[in-house]
Amino acid sequence: MSILDWVRRYTLKVSKFIDKLGYNMGNSFYADETLIDCGGRDDRFWCRINWDTRLITGVHYSLSGNPIEAQKFLFKSIQKGKPKFIQTDGGVFYPKAFRKLFYSNKIGGLSVEHKVQNASVSKIHNYRIETVFMKIKDRVDDFRGLKALWSAPILINALIIQHNFIEAHTTIDEVPCNRAGQELNLGNNRWLGLIKASMGR
Repeated sequence: MSILDWVRRYTLKVSKFIDKLGYNMGNSFYADETLIDCGGRDDRFWCRINWDTRLITGVHYSLSGNPIEAQKFLFKSIQKGKPKFIQTDGGVFYPKAFRKLFYSNKIGGLSVEHKVQNASVSKIHNYRIETVFMKIKDRVDDFRGLKALWSAPILINALIIQHNFIEAHTTIDEVPCNRAGQELNLGNNRWLGLIKASMGR
């Protein structure tokens, strides 16, 4: 088994385990999508982050950016709790996705506020999520890029697990999952601890 095979195999096992966990994430989410090179094709990687904990959730991988994919992404992003607002950039597909998913007849508006940081107007970027994308893209470069569509989402997920459960964030000096209320006692080798936990050991 190659190292890449090992990464894919245990990422899938660990993902099933952590998908069942709950987190304390506050009321403000920052979301965006970015282009990821996969075999010479520009795919889309979507994610959202809670800034208080630096926890990344709601990960979505797609071949294109449109209201349908945006809606799928936003649905995933609220599975661990619905915030008061989600901030995105000025992507044209977000308003329709928000209306489809969050419009409430009862209140005559959105049940989750959509804050827009339109860099082309304000000259201010959604830097909180951009820092995440920079980190993920640097790690993708370490893989020498992504080659296959079936494998790409798994490897991206491995990088998210590394961020959420393995490494202490440099700003908060704490592993994001701990900050979000999940003290898993994974030991010194946190990847091994996660794998054992996912296998019930």
